[in-house]
Amino acid sequence: MELEHKISHKYDSVSTHIPFSISKKSKGEVDIFAKKGDKVDIFEVKCSHRITKAKKQLKRARKHIGGKGNSYFYCGSSGLLILI
Repeated sequence: MELEHKISHKYDSVSTHIPFSISKKSKGEVDIFAKKGDKVDIFEVKCSHRITKAKKQLKRARKHIGGKGNSYFYCGSSGLLILI
């Protein structure tokens, strides 16, 4: 992933396509999960500028993942990275 390469030097670890669930029912997937110390940043990647859908997905993911950190939307077509 393009974004993964851009941000990897800023974090201790970067993982992609991390599923999250409650019990055994899948709730979604975090496109990029980046950790530095006790802070966890999550990234939702879309090909087009569909920020509304990304916001919903990030809100749901943050609720299940918890912890300190930021949530970001990355638009692949424009290369914009937006803090949500």
